[in-house]
Parts: sequence; C-alpha cells; structure tokens
Amino acid sequence: METLKEAEAEHADVHCCNTERQSHHSDKTKANLVSRLNRIEGQIRGVKGLIEKDTYCDDVLNQIAAAQAALNSVGKLLLEGHMKSCVIERIQAGEHEVIDELLITVNKLMK
Repeated sequence: METLKEAEAEHADVHCCNTERQSHHSDKTKANLVSRLNRIEGQIRGVKGLIEKDTYCDDVLNQIAAAQAALNSVGKLLLEGHMKSCVIERIQAGEHEVIDELLITVNKLMK
C-alpha cells in the first residue's frame, strides 16, 4: 500500500502536468468565489497597510485571523463542490486514486 508521502509526490507530478482537468463551477458559484477572494485580497492589503502604519500587533493579528477564516471558508466551499462533482464522477469512472488525491488535499488544507 502506498504511503501518504508517496501519494503526495505522485499527486504533485500529476497536478502540475495535467492541464486537461477543469472545474465544474456554475457562473453563480464562480462569481461568489471571486467576490469572496476580492474581499480577502482587500483584507490582505489592509493588513499590509496596518503593518506599514506600525499598528498595534494585536490589532494586526486579529485582522490576519479574519483573513485566514475567510480564506478557509472559500476552501470549504471549493472542497464541497469538488467532492460533490469531480470526486464522485471520477469514482464512478473507476478512478479510485482520486481518494488518495483528496486525502492529500484535505491534509494540506488542515495544516
């Protein structure tokens, strides 16, 4: 049985070289994700500005926590959509290695 590290290394090779896979997001979902990411981008610029202004560290850390929570929320939405579409489709097509790929991805998200 393949170890998680071996599967991770194999996944890295497949992921960077396989350009034919695409997501299945509806226009509404894509717009929602882009909107959330735009807000997060603004939060990050705000954190940078706070640091440039020598803002009290606790205030900056609270803003960083808010940005991380927002990014985690985007990740959860993407993971849910991925599991409900891509993963199910690939399992139905007999591509059971998608489970290892998913476990690696979840492990990275949980770090």
